[in-house]
Amino acid sequence: MDTNQRLQSLDVLRGLTIILMIIVNSPGSWSHVYPPLLHAEWNGLTPTDLVFPSFLFIVGISIVLSLEKRVLVDSKQKLLKKVFGRAIKIYLVGLLLWVWPEFDFSNIRYAGVLQRISIVYMICATIFIYTKKSNHISLGVVLLITYAVIMVFVPVPGIGKPDLSEPMMNWANYIDSHLLPGILWQKTWDPEGILSTIGAVVTGLFGMSAAGIIKQYKESKSLDQLMMYGFILAFTGYITHYIFPINKALWSSSFTLLTAGISALTLGTCIYYIDKKKMKKGMNIPIAFGVNPIVAYTLSSLLVSVFYSDFFIGVALNDLFMETFIQLGLSAKFISLVYALIYGFIIFIPTYLLYKKKLFIKL
Repeated sequence: MDTNQRLQSLDVLRGLTIILMIIVNSPGSWSHVYPPLLHAEWNGLTPTDLVFPSFLFIVGISIVLSLEKRVLVDSKQKLLKKVFGRAIKIYLVGLLLWVWPEFDFSNIRYAGVLQRISIVYMICATIFIYTKKSNHISLGVVLLITYAVIMVFVPVPGIGKPDLSEPMMNWANYIDSHLLPGILWQKTWDPEGILSTIGAVVTGLFGMSAAGIIKQYKESKSLDQLMMYGFILAFTGYITHYIFPINKALWSSSFTLLTAGISALTLGTCIYYIDKKKMKKGMNIPIAFGVNPIVAYTLSSLLVSVFYSDFFIGVALNDLFMETFIQLGLSAKFISLVYALIYGFIIFIPTYLLYKKKLFIKL
């Protein structure tokens, strides 16, 4: 396989991740959602909790694949300027989506999904530019150990020993409540808060390490190393949860390891079927989302004001949809899922048109 050939499996996995993001974020009613499509209330893991770390894992891979040749010809300062410029644009889009459509800047959330993506991208890309590839895993391990020690053992002012069985008795809550400005998603803490960004950055670093394995696959067509890498990460994450529970809101060390391992194993499976076995049927849908992920996610957030509120058209279409079909005797959770799928298809239409016209919009 040509080492410069694009792995279609990366676009497919990225696209599937965005599709799942849209579906879990856009039910017909939050009062009627199947449990697997909800995040764990606190400690624990659901399929929905795998979505965001999978995306950040792919961000790490994409950083290496997009910058590995540029670092050989461009100056570090030039690359850093591009990285910071892109990160700032993604962050600003995240802020825009929060204030849309009222544009009430006095009630703004500085943390969020795109905000976290921008920060992880900026930090991981900077690390890639200035460090050796062999240091990425070791740096990630050091960060996870440090994070675990802080969260599990270091006393919290006014609280004492951290209690990770509930949200209010740990360092993440303490730091967010004192240092994070603006609106917090959970009043006194935020699932995309300050301290939990450590784990999110390590997810990106593990993705960067996986990129080197993927490059070896292109040369040898062997997935053994990638699958073993995924198994080791996932197994280590499972063992670690006895010390630092699996927790998406905290992006705990065990959560980081386990989800990175699952992401690597999933990617290996995708590479096997899509790139090695050349499975093409039905792949255009996730690829369309995968080559314009930020566009798809942004559209899904902007159109909430049309399909989930009465701001523009005077009626909340999701409520009307739910009421109509529940009255016909259909299951509320099923109707809620159908509405999410319809909404996802609406986002797919412009996304697919961009894909067919080979327009790939990068911030």
